[in-house]
Amino acid sequence: MAPKTGVSKPSIAVDAMGSDLGPSEVISGLKLALKQLPQGQENFILVGQEAVIKPLLRQEKIADHPRIGILHASEVVSMEDKPLRGLKTKKDSSMVRAIELVKEKKARVLVSCGNTGSLMAGGTLKLRTIPGITRPALGAVIPSESSHWVLIDAGANPNPNPEQMVANAILGKNYAKAALDIKEPRIGLLSIGTEEGKGTELVHQTHLLLRRLDPIINYLGPIEGFQVFNYTVDVVVCDGFVGNILLKSCESLFTTLSRFLKKELTANPIRMLGAGLSWGAFRSMKKQLSPHRYSGAPLLGLNGNILKAHGSSDRRAIAGALRIASEIIERDMDHMIRSDVEKSNALLKGPIAV
Repeated sequence: MAPKTGVSKPSIAVDAMGSDLGPSEVISGLKLALKQLPQGQENFILVGQEAVIKPLLRQEKIADHPRIGILHASEVVSMEDKPLRGLKTKKDSSMVRAIELVKEKKARVLVSCGNTGSLMAGGTLKLRTIPGITRPALGAVIPSESSHWVLIDAGANPNPNPEQMVANAILGKNYAKAALDIKEPRIGLLSIGTEEGKGTELVHQTHLLLRRLDPIINYLGPIEGFQVFNYTVDVVVCDGFVGNILLKSCESLFTTLSRFLKKELTANPIRMLGAGLSWGAFRSMKKQLSPHRYSGAPLLGLNGNILKAHGSSDRRAIAGALRIASEIIERDMDHMIRSDVEKSNALLKGPIAV
């Protein structure tokens, strides 16, 4: 089955082979996404071993769906493969072929659950960065009590310079607009205090640059760690080292609290009765804090969009990633990023890139 590449309807490339749970979970996630997304909006190109994909499509009763195409790729980049070696030795892998679809403009976004290192290396080498952006950044949507917020950088660049941090703020702003539908996202710079001069030299220099970009970004200034969950800002900017630690700490804390709550609420019959009476509140909380709605972490700043989902993503998480991919296309995030980078160049009287 040839992939759909028509200009009138943009395509999303889906790495069918990268999931820890196997291609069947990816296909099930796609079926769920087709039900959730508006009819006729985007096409989907499943990239992987055709002999594996076709029976799964028949099993899910979407083999003849007009919005699905297949691009055969004989190899798979595994989680054990070294990033560059996997790309060089497996040129006919589903990941490499899917990245090439984005490079050739046959797909606007790639969604993959595959090897993170290989995906980041392949995307950076093959797609290159947008002019004015020297290093890509990982964005992540974090749930909170009343809303969600974007963390950037979540681990792509652990040692950035101030200009790259400014670029991250622009990338985070536009991802928040696309994924969270926030018209004017509030930007905060993560530090150890809200006063000027606190934090590292990187934080101080970044703060001075961000203050000059008021016409482009809604910068509120430095924020502290306890402010990230109280809806002070919509985008938290930090370097990739701090961001990766913060992201994994949040994930671990959510998991621990969930297990602790379940244990305590089932400790005896009286508590179980109380839990039953509070079921509606727990269901609302679970929905708000669910990781499935915003399960994809985009590698932002490239000449093309790559969305990394967890290797263990189930069908709901994969459907969530495909929904974000659709919104990135519909809200034309690429164009908005390029426009903001050009404006920032003029305001800073020099390119963001160093």
